[in-house]
Amino acid sequence: MKRLINSVMLAASLTAGFSVASNANELNDLLKQVKADRISEAKLDKKREAEFTSARADKQALLNKAKKELANQNARNKRLTKEYAANEITLAQKEVELDNATGTLGEMFGVSRAAAANAYGQIATSIVSAEYPGRGEALDRIANAKAIPALEDLEELWFALQTEMTQSGEVSQFSTEVTNLDGSKSTETVTRIGTFNLVSDNGYLNYNDEVGQVQPLAKQPAGYIAETASGFSDATSGYSPLYVDPSRGAILTLETRKKTLEEFYHQGGTVGYAITILLIIGFLIALERIIVLGSVTSKMNAQQKNLDQPNTNNPLGRLLTVYQENKGADAETLELKLDEAILRETPKVDRGINLIKMFAAIAPLMGLLGTVIGMILTFQTITLFGTGDPKIMAGNISLALVTTALGLIAALPLILVHSVVAGKSKAVLHKLDEQSAGLIAAIAEKESK
Repeated sequence: MKRLINSVMLAASLTAGFSVASNANELNDLLKQVKADRISEAKLDKKREAEFTSARADKQALLNKAKKELANQNARNKRLTKEYAANEITLAQKEVELDNATGTLGEMFGVSRAAAANAYGQIATSIVSAEYPGRGEALDRIANAKAIPALEDLEELWFALQTEMTQSGEVSQFSTEVTNLDGSKSTETVTRIGTFNLVSDNGYLNYNDEVGQVQPLAKQPAGYIAETASGFSDATSGYSPLYVDPSRGAILTLETRKKTLEEFYHQGGTVGYAITILLIIGFLIALERIIVLGSVTSKMNAQQKNLDQPNTNNPLGRLLTVYQENKGADAETLELKLDEAILRETPKVDRGINLIKMFAAIAPLMGLLGTVIGMILTFQTITLFGTGDPKIMAGNISLALVTTALGLIAALPLILVHSVVAGKSKAVLHKLDEQSAGLIAAIAEKESK
């Protein structure tokens, strides 16, 4: 037992000795590593210290430079402050000297500026500038000048006013570029009538001062006015009438806004178109009746010259045929036969005449219908939008008035043509009655003998 314990103790002693030897080696290595790291860190610290020392020298140099520059700027500031104060005093003295030297020229400066401003508004928009462009530049310069105008500027003002006054009484022709409504441009010969109108072969023109272009009107005025413009432009000698706008375009602009008869007609809407259809149908029926009754009248006149040989291509010939067929009958029977023949011819002669009369009566009623519809729409518009803007109601009121006018316009000619056609029809029937009475009288006279 004692031997076993000694063996265990010997083994433990050997193991402990080996472990201590191993740990001693590791500590030596660690010590060497620490010494090596300390040397490296010392070198790194020396390097950083050298860099910091170098940067510190540079920063000191920059600081010294900045301080020097600040001192220079402070000195400059003091110098400029003294100069500014001296200049303020000098400027005040010069202003006093300028006022003393100007004297009454200051009043002339204000007058010239005001005159240039007033003249610029008139000359820039004048149609004379279409022939003499660029006149407003000098006036604008004088009106916005900050100093007394020079003699040349005053002459420009005088020339501009004198030119406007002189050209306002002259009629001049010149060639210029006209910008059409589609954007294309063409060179045309334009006639200027004073400061009132520009005309060419295509009618009246307008000068747009905003873009400095001559343009045709969006719509030419009434035909009789536009015709005088083209006629005046084509005239080479003598006198030619022309409508002149003394308001320099305002009245002409109002004329272009007036509606044409075609525009008024289309305002009638569906009711107006229906009235037009009635009028056309009535005229066609009347034209057909006039042609047919005219042909019948000519054939009856020819038949009347040859009563012994009746021709069935006309009512009188057919009446004579009935007379020939019943020539041996008594007067009463013959009268009945002839009356029957006239009654057969009457529908053919009177065909369509009552229809014309009916159209003449319906047309005003349709116009009244359009009036009622227009007033209903007007009151509806008033209900929705009020009466603040009359333009909103203008369309419906136009419908009410235009349809009434169209109904009357359609009724009047229809009544006239109805009278003409009815007269021709009655003439044909009267001639048949006249011939029938003559034939019956002849038979009655033979029987009395």
